[in-house]
Amino acid sequence: MNAANNTPARLPRGSARPGYTFDVSLWRISKTGRKSRPWRVRWVVAGQVFGDTFTTYPLAESRRNELWQAMNRRGEAFEIESGLPESEVRAAAEAMEAAKIEVRLDPTWWQFSREFMKRRWRTAAAKTREGFADSLASAALGMMGEGPDAPDLLAVRRAVRWAVVPAHEGEEPPPDLENACAWLACNSLPLSALRKPGVAEDVHYRLTYRLDGKLAARETYKRRRRCFNAAIAYAIQSGYLGENPVAEFERPATARSPSIDRRILMNPTQAREFLIAVSYVGSINRNRGRRLVAFFGCILYAAMRPAEVVGLRLEDCYLPETGWGVLTLRETRPVSGKKWTDTGERHDKRGLKMRDSGADRPVPVPPELVGMLRAHLKEFGTAPDGRIFQNERGGLVGTTSYYRVWVEARAYAFPPPKFHSPLAENPYAGRAFCITQWLLAGLAIAEVARRAGTSPEVIDRHYAGLIDNSEEEDNKKIEGVMGWTGERGGAT
Repeated sequence: MNAANNTPARLPRGSARPGYTFDVSLWRISKTGRKSRPWRVRWVVAGQVFGDTFTTYPLAESRRNELWQAMNRRGEAFEIESGLPESEVRAAAEAMEAAKIEVRLDPTWWQFSREFMKRRWRTAAAKTREGFADSLASAALGMMGEGPDAPDLLAVRRAVRWAVVPAHEGEEPPPDLENACAWLACNSLPLSALRKPGVAEDVHYRLTYRLDGKLAARETYKRRRRCFNAAIAYAIQSGYLGENPVAEFERPATARSPSIDRRILMNPTQAREFLIAVSYVGSINRNRGRRLVAFFGCILYAAMRPAEVVGLRLEDCYLPETGWGVLTLRETRPVSGKKWTDTGERHDKRGLKMRDSGADRPVPVPPELVGMLRAHLKEFGTAPDGRIFQNERGGLVGTTSYYRVWVEARAYAFPPPKFHSPLAENPYAGRAFCITQWLLAGLAIAEVARRAGTSPEVIDRHYAGLIDNSEEEDNKKIEGVMGWTGERGGAT
């Protein structure tokens, strides 16, 4: 190396920290021979040559002066790998960290959905997890950016529902979702886009309407909105947003009507005939129907939810030989799908709905149901873990299994016109039958709500309006209280 063409480096001033050196020399500015960037600055760090090219001589000279001052005026060590002064390496690292912080403070909806779900997964029930996934996937339709080859909306929903499951982190998506996942990872809007009224309005629309453009059911909207609000609350807590951007939006008003269609309700005679029909479902050897007579009896005569019946244990039942018994409900076994449960099984194991963890709900049951349960236990026994109802292999009774038996029993129990009507169209119609019978019997709404495991508001809103044949009896009660024992004519 010609010393006349170089500015010598300072003498070593002690040992540089690992990866750095004071063995640096700087060359004079030279020409590259290219028209686009004709000027070159080169320097040597621990025997390695580094360089850069510039469009003008002043730019090249400015860069050479920066390196010279770092070498001689500030006495900095140079990084051996990059060839840059220590101050520039430190500034670059700080810039990268600042960029990471900026990205974290404004993640895309794709990134945020996965982060939020990972945070809430451990404390949420399987059904709640699925509700969160549905809400995040619905909102994702309004948080899609612009880009070529955008996936269809159904693929977007499926991709988000798959991606937010923490167990799928690091896994390759299924072949049919690869393109949608890749597109969303690159084109999903940042969370800050929700501050734009147009984007927030579109997200709310996606929570409110189905993919076919029809208004979603009121309960579906409530669940989606509740889950979305929880996600936004986390975003505010994390510093991503300052407020809920859809707080002022409301679902379009529609005419209110009872949630329970009165056409689904059986009368007591039809209920008894239905349970008899259940016993005829399936061949004699398989006992498909007989295994579920008492199962459906718990729904029809104790207003139990199917998931509560699945988890019912013998130790929680008081079944005397005569008179009323008591079923003390303690847990539910809802079907949520394997990917949403901690155990990898289709059934989750949770406490009672609308109850604190560990709370129970005693439900008095009539002698008819007590007899059904005693007969069931005598014929089929209990599952190894003490559950009263089990499938033929000793496992949990699946939704598909009991639903099929219910549908087949309707064909035996009802004539064709009734079979093709909404009468007893699904197991929850049996729960509605029981609740309305309790109301007809004169039980207070609060007591009906307690036995059914719901709120008085729900009973009043969904069921009390179905009881419309007690006006004459109510009038007589009023006459008795007021002392009106006979008919009274009008004023003369």
